[in-house]
Amino acid sequence: MPVLARMIPSPVTVIVRHGALDDVQDILSDHRVSTNGRVAAVVSAGSGGALRARVSPLLPEADWYTVVDGTVDSAVRLSNELKSGRYDAILGLGGGKVIDAVKYAAGRVGLPTVACATNLAHDGICSPVSILDDAKGRSSFGVSCPIAVIVDLDVVQEAPRRFVAAGIGDLLSNLSAVADWELSRTETGEVFDGLAAAMARGAGEAILRHPGAIDSPNFTALLADSLVISGISMNIAGSTRPSSGACHEISHALDILYPDRSAQHGEQVGLGAAFASYLRGEEALAGDLAQVLRRHGLPVTAADIGFTTEEFVEAAHYAPQTRPGRYTILEKVDLSKSDLRLAYRDYVRHIGA
Repeated sequence: MPVLARMIPSPVTVIVRHGALDDVQDILSDHRVSTNGRVAAVVSAGSGGALRARVSPLLPEADWYTVVDGTVDSAVRLSNELKSGRYDAILGLGGGKVIDAVKYAAGRVGLPTVACATNLAHDGICSPVSILDDAKGRSSFGVSCPIAVIVDLDVVQEAPRRFVAAGIGDLLSNLSAVADWELSRTETGEVFDGLAAAMARGAGEAILRHPGAIDSPNFTALLADSLVISGISMNIAGSTRPSSGACHEISHALDILYPDRSAQHGEQVGLGAAFASYLRGEEALAGDLAQVLRRHGLPVTAADIGFTTEEFVEAAHYAPQTRPGRYTILEKVDLSKSDLRLAYRDYVRHIGA
């Protein structure tokens, strides 16, 4: 009987623990990422200065670079600067903007990425996608999965609470995204990867069912582990499908329509997931999502993130245009603005907001 197998793209090592950055050079050497510490280390131009001061003594052979913002131009500029040196890998130390810029730049110069996350705002730590701003607004670019992921829980716990809570919303949205993927398989015949879906769903369920608060002893570690698993699910699927459905379409629409007022990505997709679940007729899931979001201080209504009902309805109506070809509950129901307004008001009453 033949044995069939497939290669799963994933990091060679994932380190999630207290004090991980203190051992960064040993981690790189032990896992053959860089035996001599000859790496390019990248931080943000602002708060990254303190991080560089903390880590640079631990990486004496590293060269240091900065990225100004999360734009394509900054990522391209970084890649051009990196060509002047000879490195084993590129370390991105910071939040999502830094890591996304590093993943993009690393692909241009053909070097592996080490993602050293300082907050847990979203699942881009280990995903095959970089989200960068360009002339069109905000775009997704395919990149390689990081070769290693390092999450120092001491550093993460120093981040503003909002950046930890946002990661909760991003993971909870997996439950809605996978349901949309299953819907598309039934309605359009789209290829569905059960392993990727199981990993993304499991990561979301772990957060949904955890009874603790953000600052409970093991919650931050679970959140970090789940974000990594969610990223690997996208590597397996070869797209963002396991974690991006109507929830993300709504968030992208809010970013496009109201660029100066959009909230954290995880905050928006968590709300979008609860509303999309209600549209699919999954009232129990919508209620559960809203309850957990609320418990962690995340938004469950448009008003919670500074949008009116009309603005949210406009975004939900526009949302399918942000991902042409991606089939979700929004494409299936194809509601007019007036029907979306009624559905949103029913959702708000359902969750008791």
